[in-house]
Amino acid sequence: MPSLFLSPSVQEFNPYINGLGSEEYYMNLVADAMEPYLLASGISFTRNNPNDTLSQAIALSNAGNYDFHLALHSNASPENLAGQLQGPDIYYYATSADGKRAADIFEENLKVIYPNPNIVRTVPNTTLAELRLTRAPANLIELAYHDNYNDAMWIINNIQTIARTLVLGLTEYFGIPFVDPY
Repeated sequence: MPSLFLSPSVQEFNPYINGLGSEEYYMNLVADAMEPYLLASGISFTRNNPNDTLSQAIALSNAGNYDFHLALHSNASPENLAGQLQGPDIYYYATSADGKRAADIFEENLKVIYPNPNIVRTVPNTTLAELRLTRAPANLIELAYHDNYNDAMWIINNIQTIARTLVLGLTEYFGIPFVDPY
């Protein structure tokens, strides 16, 4: 049975443009919605605690023997581009073949559900802590831009679809069948 460390954002002070919640709130809703799909598909998982710091989440991940570390986030544009950027970015550690393979799978699956598939992309990175400091292969997925109204609403209105799509990607990565619990 593959094992996953699921790490939704701990950034409670990162508000959505509509003022209806934070990055931490919505990423935990996505993680909550993933759980039935993970269980049905035979993927064991541990989640971070939303009250923990990022360092504590990384330490918890590294304390286990996980096959993959998945960090869930929503993005914010630089101040000079506030509200102008859109689309999912799937980050992987630049020298991790497994991280890149997973990112490519997530990219293809997110293209199916995101309104503009041409802007879904993978991004190599060597600085993000959840990629650089975790023992397990990892991806950090910025599902969309929460400072862009259309992107924020896409996340809010598609929690279940996003969750299903992410678990479908995990089953492809692990080479196991996807089982829909519903």
